[in-house]
Amino acid sequence: MSKKINNDNLFDDSAPAQNLKIQNDDFAKMFEGSSGGGTKLRTGDTFKGEILAINKDEAFVSTSTTKDAVIMVADLLNEDKTFKYKKGDIIDVTVVAVRGGEIRVSRTGSKKAQSGLDSLEDAHDMELPVEGRVIEPCNGGFKVQIENKVAFCPISQMDYKVGDAANYVNKKFEFLITQYDPKGRNLVVSRRKVLDLQKAENEGEFMQTTKVDTIVNGEVTRMEKFGAFVKIDGGVEGLVHISEIGWSRLGDPSEVLSVGQKVQVKILKIDDVDGRLKISLSIKQAGGEGDPWMMVPQKYPIGSQWDGTVEKKENYGLFVNIAPGITGLLPRSKWRDSMDPSQFENKKKGDKIKIQIDEILFEQKRISMGLPVDAEDNSWREHSSGKATKSGFGSSSFQNLNDLLNKKK
Repeated sequence: MSKKINNDNLFDDSAPAQNLKIQNDDFAKMFEGSSGGGTKLRTGDTFKGEILAINKDEAFVSTSTTKDAVIMVADLLNEDKTFKYKKGDIIDVTVVAVRGGEIRVSRTGSKKAQSGLDSLEDAHDMELPVEGRVIEPCNGGFKVQIENKVAFCPISQMDYKVGDAANYVNKKFEFLITQYDPKGRNLVVSRRKVLDLQKAENEGEFMQTTKVDTIVNGEVTRMEKFGAFVKIDGGVEGLVHISEIGWSRLGDPSEVLSVGQKVQVKILKIDDVDGRLKISLSIKQAGGEGDPWMMVPQKYPIGSQWDGTVEKKENYGLFVNIAPGITGLLPRSKWRDSMDPSQFENKKKGDKIKIQIDEILFEQKRISMGLPVDAEDNSWREHSSGKATKSGFGSSSFQNLNDLLNKKK
């Protein structure tokens, strides 16, 4: 007949102090035998840990990390159901589940640590992540090996957006068990739920430690017409609007960025909207060059002439870029009465054109452009000096005509 556990004795601190004392060499052996070495623990890792506290149903064990592990008291019972451990004992344990800040362990060599069946049931009941390896794609999802069982992960639960299924094969990820069969034959898992938990944890830490105007490192994860999404330090993702990518106007982020590219970004805004963290980022403001517009009046004075590039064509004129971040408008009215208006009508994006700065509206960040004017146009002098015109008449010709008219009178 098995003996009943006397839980009252579990909290007995009356044991001699020398029995509870852990010597320095014991600690050294404990850390030397641990598999983490201060790194993150994963399912299946084994290490030596000190029993720090014993409660009614759970006990806490030290780890090589900054977080303590939890072991069920029932897992510390002998075969005759007696409890022989006390606070301060060193035991060999195996990690059976890791979720965020919680580490679940079992005695190394126990049935739970060996078969994993009970740990999977615990993981399902307590919503703890378990590690699994993707075996192969299948109809509607993926086959995933978790310990000695094969589970099914629907394709919608593998990632936020699944591209090539082959990219997941033979890779290890953490999953939540969403459907569990006590016989271990029908397991359904979700990786996306783990990603959601990690995202929420990362966002909470990010909001506490990061301030607006901070410049951080990031990596471009995906791009849309309206901007680029960048994963920054801490694992959170923010949006760089297309207007914040560079000082020059862009038609598409792909003109200057690519997925996987490392960038520096400045945090412009952090908002919590209905429980969702929205982070606005800027690449152009993280560069340190500053807004090029601030130097426009000095660098591009009125009357100066520049070689530019047509950036955009509209019915009312041409937008011409003369430097990164410096674009002005050449109105249609400025070339309509020129000697050859067609040369401007036929301009398209990317064509070169020479312009003159006519007006600067600094506050509105606008430049009005015109066509270059020759330094000195002396064509009018040809008429006043009596030189022959294209029709063959000069000033002397008009004098002879007047004499003829006078004689007839």
